[in-house]
Amino acid sequence: MLFLFLLAVLTGSGSLVYTRYLVKILKGEERKKVELWAQATIMINSADPEDPDQNLEFPFSIIENNTTIPVILTDANDSIISAGNFDTEQLRNKQYIKLQLERIRKKKDPIIIELGSGFINKIYYKDSIILTQLTYYPYVQMGIIILFIFVAYLAFLSSRKAADNQVWVSMSKETAHQLGTPTSSLAGWVEILQEKYPEVAITEEVSRDVERLIKITERFSRIGSKTVLKDENIIAVISHTIDYLKTRTSSKIKFTVDFDRTGVIIIPLHAALFEWVIENISKNAIDAMEGSGEITYHITETDKNILIDVTDTGKGIPKRAFRKIFNPGYSTKQRGWGVGLSLAKRIVEKFHSGRIYVRHSEPGIGSCIRIVMNKR
Repeated sequence: MLFLFLLAVLTGSGSLVYTRYLVKILKGEERKKVELWAQATIMINSADPEDPDQNLEFPFSIIENNTTIPVILTDANDSIISAGNFDTEQLRNKQYIKLQLERIRKKKDPIIIELGSGFINKIYYKDSIILTQLTYYPYVQMGIIILFIFVAYLAFLSSRKAADNQVWVSMSKETAHQLGTPTSSLAGWVEILQEKYPEVAITEEVSRDVERLIKITERFSRIGSKTVLKDENIIAVISHTIDYLKTRTSSKIKFTVDFDRTGVIIIPLHAALFEWVIENISKNAIDAMEGSGEITYHITETDKNILIDVTDTGKGIPKRAFRKIFNPGYSTKQRGWGVGLSLAKRIVEKFHSGRIYVRHSEPGIGSCIRIVMNKR
C-alpha cells in the first residue's frame, strides 16, 4: 500500500513539473503570436489607402487566424476598441468585456502598438482555453490518483477485516469443536462420581468447573454465529461473574463491588459473551497485580448508556499502549497469546455496538478500563 502511495506521489509530482514546463513554453508561444498579431495591426493601420501595390493579405490572415487566444484592443486610456475570441454570446455585453479587461490587467502587462504621432493602442490577452485547461490538468490528475488510492485503501481495509473475521470465526469454531468432546466426557465422569461418592463436597466444585467449560465452549461457538441480544439485568450478570472469579482467585486479591448488587438495569445483552468480557478484563487485572492487590467494579447509569469501570492496583499500562492492548497478539506476558482483551473488544463493539477503552492508567499505581454499553 505504501508503494502505491509513493508511486502516486511520484507520478503526480512528475506530471505537475512536466506540465508546468509545457505551460511555460506555450505561454511564450502565445505571447509571440499576440506580438505578431500586434505587428499585423500596425501594418494595417500604417498602410497607405491610395497605394494600389500594397499587399495586406498577410497581416489580415494573421489577425483572422487567431481563433484561440482571447484579446482586447484598447486605446491609450484603456477604452475598449474591440475584442475577440471570448464567449460569442457575451461579446455584445460591454460589462462582461470590461470585467475581462480588469482581470487581464491584474495578471499581464499589455502589448503596446505604436501608431505614430505619439498615439498608441494596447493589446490585452489572456491564456487560451487549452492552456488554461493544461494548467489545471495535473491537479485534476493528482485528485483522481488520490481518489483511486483512497478507494483502493478502503478495499484493502475491508478485505483485511473480512480475513480477520474469518480467522476469528475459524479459530472459535475449531476451539469449540476441540473442547466439545472432552468436556462432554468430563461431564459424564462427574455425574458418575456424584452418584458413587455423594458425600464428597469436592465433586460439586468440579461439577461447577465442568459447567463453566461447557459455557466456554458455547461462547466460542457463538463467535462465528449471529448473536441474538436479550433483555438482561447487567448487574446480575456482572455480579455472577465476580462471584465465580472470587472462588478461583488467590485470597490476596480483593474484589470490591462499588454498586448496588440488588439493583436492576435491563439492557439488550448476550449474557454468556458479556460474562467473558468481564472475566478477560479481570484476569488481565489479576495478572497485572502479580498475586496481590484490589479490583474495583463501578457501574454508572446515564440517560443512554451504562458505564462499567474495572479498576486495578497493578503495574499500569504505558500511554503508548492504550490502544495496542486491544490488538490481537499484543501481550506483555512471556507466554501470553494476546487474545483476551481483543476478544473483549470484539464482543463489546461488534456484538453490542458499545465501546471499550483504557480510561486512565499510571505506572505503578494501576489502570481503569471502561466499558460503555447502550441501553437500547
